[in-house]
Amino acid sequence: MDGLGGLLIVDKDGGMTSHDVVAKCRKLLHTRKIGHAGTLDPMATGVLVLGVERATKLLGLLTLTTKAYTATIRLGQATTTDDAEGEVLSTAPALSLTDADIAGHTAKLTGDIEQVPATVSAIKVDGERAYARHRAGEEVQLAARPVTVSRFDILARRNVEDGAFVDLDVVVECTSGTYVRALARDLGAALGVGGHLTALRRTRVGPFTLEHARTLAELATAAESDAVMLSLDMDDAVRTAFPHRDIDDTQADDLRNGRWLEPIGLGGVYAAIDPQGRAIALLQESGKRAASVMVVRPSNL
Repeated sequence: MDGLGGLLIVDKDGGMTSHDVVAKCRKLLHTRKIGHAGTLDPMATGVLVLGVERATKLLGLLTLTTKAYTATIRLGQATTTDDAEGEVLSTAPALSLTDADIAGHTAKLTGDIEQVPATVSAIKVDGERAYARHRAGEEVQLAARPVTVSRFDILARRNVEDGAFVDLDVVVECTSGTYVRALARDLGAALGVGGHLTALRRTRVGPFTLEHARTLAELATAAESDAVMLSLDMDDAVRTAFPHRDIDDTQADDLRNGRWLEPIGLGGVYAAIDPQGRAIALLQESGKRAASVMVVRPSNL
């Protein structure tokens, strides 16, 4: 692997933390230079974006503000963690709920809403993660935050006669910071029976989907055969994640040596691509300058 590296999109298994995935990938790729962009709950499966080698510097610049999930919500039971790993707080029969009632309250949780995050979230309270305070036995009170749920659709309903529960398979598309387990909790509360999440799979983060992803088992097999491990090399990763402008060789040399370019009116962070199709730098315009926020290929590389 060259020093540039790239992005590794992992289809995370259930029962693992995001840090567990990073640790295993460090061993598989024989490098310490791996980090992840955002976490995924241990119970959850699906898309986890990792940066490898120099691409770790990309992670803080990626626009991963939209996410998509498939999930299963159980109506009729509330838990301390709003998912199946918590202790049961209450149980109520849910079989009498009509599809219309469920759809109506689901609609109220769609769009721009105020959401109280799950108690076991990674949000910091006085410098300590909420989940750590919860595990220590503290009663954690989190403030509601604005989030956007652009899609909250019911794909299937199953009546669970043993327990009088209703299981809903749903698809959710939302902004970063939205908790699907909190949607399950709030839907159950609105229906008067309680609710929690029993399964969660992230299918997309920003532009990265399950089509880019491989499981750790698949990556281990690839490592044994010396196959390509990265999902996207640095150039493909930059082109996938950022808008870009084409530059000539002289401009590329300027950027590689720390100089700036004339702006062209592009907003946000964008990539500068040389005539060979290589990503040279990520730029952001301010005033009369398009200056580097990251030089992908500095002159000494």
